[in-house]
This record gives sequence, C-alpha cells and structure tokens, in this order.
Amino acid sequence: MKPGLPFLEALLFLLGPAAGALGTTVPSPSSLPITGSSVVSDSGSIIGFGASSSRGSASRGYSSGSGSVSQFSNFTGSKDDRGTCLCSVALPDTTFPVDRMEHLEITAHILSQRFEKELSKVKEYVQLISIYEKKLSNLTVRVEIMEKDSISYTELDFELIKIEVKEMEKLIIRLKDTFVGSSVIVDQLEVEIRNMTLLVEKLETLDKNNVLSIRREIMVLKNKLKECEASKDEHIPVAPPPPAPGTCAHGGVVNISRPVIVQLNWRGFAYKYGAWGRDYSPQNPDKGLYWVAPLNTDGRLLEYYRLYNTLDDLLLYINAREYRVLYGQGSGTAVYKNNMYINWYNTRNIAKVNLTTNTVAVTQTLPDAAFNNRFSYANVGWQDIDLAVDENGLWVIYSTEASTGNIVISKLNDTTLVVLETWHTKQYKPSVSNAFMICGVLYATRTLNTRTEEIFYYYDTNTGREGNLNIVMQKMQEKVQSINYHPFEQKLFVYNDGYLLNYDLIFDQQPR
Repeated sequence: MKPGLPFLEALLFLLGPAAGALGTTVPSPSSLPITGSSVVSDSGSIIGFGASSSRGSASRGYSSGSGSVSQFSNFTGSKDDRGTCLCSVALPDTTFPVDRMEHLEITAHILSQRFEKELSKVKEYVQLISIYEKKLSNLTVRVEIMEKDSISYTELDFELIKIEVKEMEKLIIRLKDTFVGSSVIVDQLEVEIRNMTLLVEKLETLDKNNVLSIRREIMVLKNKLKECEASKDEHIPVAPPPPAPGTCAHGGVVNISRPVIVQLNWRGFAYKYGAWGRDYSPQNPDKGLYWVAPLNTDGRLLEYYRLYNTLDDLLLYINAREYRVLYGQGSGTAVYKNNMYINWYNTRNIAKVNLTTNTVAVTQTLPDAAFNNRFSYANVGWQDIDLAVDENGLWVIYSTEASTGNIVISKLNDTTLVVLETWHTKQYKPSVSNAFMICGVLYATRTLNTRTEEIFYYYDTNTGREGNLNIVMQKMQEKVQSINYHPFEQKLFVYNDGYLLNYDLIFDQQPR
C-alpha cells in the first residue's frame, strides 16, 4: 500500500457528504489528483474507484470487505491514455496554521528563559540583601557601643567602619539600578546606610579624648622634624629671631623657608593665574582678612574673588564672601587697609575697590605706564602693572617706553592713587619672573628650573642702591604668578600655578 492512502481514505469519507449535498465540484486553487481503479486499505477493506460510462464523470464509493457501499459522490474526472481514471478532489480552505504555532512555541521558550534568568537575579539579590542586613546590624551594635563607651577609638576603627559602609552604599546603588519590582526594602536600606554614614562622621568629630587630632598634630610635628633634618643636610643656617612685626629693624632678606602649601585655590586646578594674600593695616596689623583672587582661565580677566575672616575659614572653604568684578586685569592685585588695588582692564589705570561694599572708590591713571603685555613678567602675561604693599604703604612696579622696559618703582598715595615718588632701576622687567617690596626695597625673582626660583636682584629706594642676591626659593609648580608680602606676619603669599603657598622670611639682624 502506498503511504498516505489511509489519510486520503479518511479525507474522502469526510468530504463525501459535503460534496454530495452540493452536487457540484467545489473550485479551489489547491486540488488533489486521485488515480487508480482500486486500492486495498491497511485493514483489508477495498476502496473502489469506478469510471462511469461517460468520459466526463467518475463515481467514487467506499466498500467494506462484504461489498457494502457506504456513500457515493460524483466528481468531474477524466481518463488517461492507459484508461486510468483521474479525479480532482477540492479540499476546503481550513489549513492548520503550523507556522504561527511554531512562532508561538519559540516565543514561549524565550520568555521562559528570560524568566529563569530574572528569577536567578532576584534570588542572588535576596541573598546579598540578607548578608548586608546582617552586616548593618553588626555595625549598628558596634556604633552603639562606641557611643556609650568612654574610650575614644582610633582612626583605624573609624576608617574600617567607613570602608564597610561605603561597600554597602555601592551595592545599594547597583541594586537600585538593576532591581525590577518593589524596591521598598532597598530604599529602607539606603536610608539606614546614609544615617550610619552621618553617625560615624559625627562620632569621629566628637572623639572624646581628641586622639585623632593629637595624632594628626604628631604627624605634622614629625614632618617638621624631617624637614629640619633635611635642612641640616643641606647646610641651611638656623633662622635668627625675627625682627618685631611691622618694623624695618633689620638688614634685609638673607634667606627663605621651604614653601608651605596652604591649599589649591577655590576655583580649581584649571585656574592657574591669580593672586592671594592678607590685608594689612598699620592700625590693626594682626586683624587683616584673607583674600584669594584667581583669574579666569584666559589668565587675564579678574572676575571673582573671595574674602575670609580667618585662615581656618580659608582652609575649610567656609564662611567665604564671594564678590564679582568685571574690570580687573592680571595678577598684580594687592590689598591694603580693606581696599583692593587692581589694574583696570585694557588700560593703564589703577582702581581702588572698597572690600566692604565691593564698589570702586577711586580710579587713577598711572602716567606713562606700559600695559596690555608690553612689559609683563617672564612666563606671566597681563602683569605689566604690579601693585605691592610693605611696611611703608602702597607701591606699584611697572615699566615705561622711556625706561626701555626696565623696572620703574613708584610710591602711591593709598587714598588718591597719586604718584608720590618714582625710582628707575637697571633691571629689565621681562627677564624677571616676579617681584615684591619689603621696607622700601624691591626684590626680584627669576626662574632657575621647574622647581626652583631665585631671589637674584634688589633695589633699595631708601639709598638708591641696587645689586645681586643668591637666595634659592623652592616652589611646587613650574610658574609663579604673583608674590605678596605681609608686614606683620613677615611672610610671602605666593600664587603658584593655582596653589596657595606661604614662605617665612629670614632677615639680617644688622640693619643696613
């Protein structure tokens, strides 16, 4: 028996009544040709196909082994050359959607795999949350003990707890980014961890026996001892006692300390140009506020500056008063008697700014002064006009076309900015990296290399004498943008590629 005939048998049986009822052939684009006169089924029944006397029709009937016939239907057919009857059976258009069924099965399989993957993630997160809940509980107990205990814990204890809390913070962030569904537990954990962080920080600040602060002070003292040892190796002489603050009972600068890094300027590392210092007033020499004036990143415009009442405020970036101006140019800024003195943008004028009101009190033209990078310092632009303060008052350091670029020093009236007296030097200003005034003496620096400056020149306005010096000055970064002197502290305030530095000065004990 040929394969598929049982199926055809059943199909024809089912189609019989429909075709008989209609009495006509159902047209369809898909038809199944049937050939042969008789076929034996698997069960032994005979399926007979008989051709009628007419060529244009054929009859089909099913007969069992006993010869009975169940149904008959007429179909249009024909005979081939060998006399075999050929019939076309029209099938109804009820094809089963196998392709859609397969697509549905594939989709269901993919969804099942995704569900399993997400379920495994949830199980993993549940385990992690359980672990960190235990850790958090343990930390809570430890912190409670620390709160109740009268013994102060070491810095290591605090650091270990901080590390553990930070680990949990990272996990919570990761959970919040990936967790799907209700995140109430995660949110609760995040709040508890944040509270734990604040509590640890509070405990550290409340360290009852001040162990941490004492240890830090000890480290500072150790570093100073190391510096002393290093200075001994370099044969740096021991500093003699300084002269009385604000006086000129000495013979001038003979040495300088290593730099003390105060901090990076408040605007950041990109603001490499600027100035900083402390206000000096002879009436209240020890009461001056601190000021920081970084230039914009173009190295020219002074737009913002900050004032601090104390050095601690400056170090902690707190209690700052920030002001804006739109007319400052260069790093030659100085502060004297609660007034800031700056070079007015794009001119040879000097402006006096009241620091209490941030308003311009006076402007005055500096006669014949070169400006706009005509004779600025070496490696530092827009500082043709450099203002300075010392024990004697307010000064300005500049050049003129008549001086052919050599340094000119003028003493100013700090109220009206009128030039009181002028001195001409033989030192070419663009070959100098910076300059400052102490007791009426100009000191000029030059660059030796990326880590060293040298105070190499002086001009004494008291005597008219000038000469060379050889005082090595260490620095943190390559370029020095400004140097300001404070008479009471007898220190230099140096702006070094964005960093705020301090230097102690050593004076000759014998007055000149």
